[in-house]
Amino acid sequence: MSFFAPALEGSKPEQYAQLNQQLSLLIGSERDSTANMANTAALIFHQLPGLNWAGFYLMKDGELVLGPFQGKPACIRIPLGKGVCGTAAATRETQLVPDVHAFPGHIACDADSRSEIVVPLVSGGRLIGVLDLDSPNPARFDEADRAGLEALGGLLITSSDWGD
Repeated sequence: MSFFAPALEGSKPEQYAQLNQQLSLLIGSERDSTANMANTAALIFHQLPGLNWAGFYLMKDGELVLGPFQGKPACIRIPLGKGVCGTAAATRETQLVPDVHAFPGHIACDADSRSEIVVPLVSGGRLIGVLDLDSPNPARFDEADRAGLEALGGLLITSSDWGD
């Protein structure tokens, strides 16, 4: 199977609507969560400009463990409440960080990262993990990114079998 994702056009909300449609087509009827996360990370990494990392950390035995991603090698385990990912997981709220150096307890997996957004993934009240995007550009992410990535995370959750 070949999948072609045309370049995104228009405003950020329009681009995220296109990205959501592309992800829906890419996932199709596939329910395997690992396959869907891998393709989601690849699609986001290659379609959104200004990223140096896009991927997932999954809840396992009370901590976040590295999942499918695109970018440089990353931290393998992150405790709940630590760093941007651990904070998003602990609070179950999206963390939008314009300057990671100003975030208390930031975990620097890549010294080139300057801004970050982390979206918690919750299915049936259970924290599955987080979607994490890093950028070498300060203030790369905004409220349009938050809304768009939360929608993508929702599509991923409803399209995948999380072992419930």
